[in-house]
Amino acid sequence: MSQTPANDSDLALVQRVQRGDVRAFDLLVSKYQRRVERLIGRFVRDTDLVQDLAQEAFIRAYRALPEFRGESAFYTWLYRIAVNTAKKQLMVLGRDPVITESALAERREREDETSAPPLEQRDEETPEAVLAGKEVARVVNEAIQALSEDLRQALVLREIEGLSYEEIAQVMNCPVGTVRSRIFRAREAIAQRLRPVLDRRGGGRW
Repeated sequence: MSQTPANDSDLALVQRVQRGDVRAFDLLVSKYQRRVERLIGRFVRDTDLVQDLAQEAFIRAYRALPEFRGESAFYTWLYRIAVNTAKKQLMVLGRDPVITESALAERREREDETSAPPLEQRDEETPEAVLAGKEVARVVNEAIQALSEDLRQALVLREIEGLSYEEIAQVMNCPVGTVRSRIFRAREAIAQRLRPVLDRRGGGRW
């Protein structure tokens, strides 16, 4: 399987670390620190805890780097460590991972950045529509929180982090088919919660 330039660059840095160049690991941390913190932040709301867990994830990655053989992209490997670090800490604290609708909206907003802005206010942008939109956001947030951990994790990695099904399979250590099933089930669970709300708005579809 051919490597992308980014993967080649990461692999070169990893190899330097494996040869004892600690500064090369600093470069990897600088490159991925914000992404790792953002990922962990999807599971944990405490900002200080997010930073601590990100640091712990990088420490674990550094210790495990001697065993890294480049069979997957470095960032996919790192994401798996970050997710496992967050999950372990949440189990210790007895908390459930929490994902907000605003987090899911981030990805949609990034995708919409290239779209042309409307020239005038649309009919949907009425006070009633705004309130309805808030209700939809609340229902979606509740639906996400109600998902089982494996469904929630798959959904976050796909919809927020933008990982491919193959990369998610590596992160979650399961077959691609299982990833597809989990994402489908997560979306269907959210859709079921949304349908009554959309029906009240005039038969809209999820």
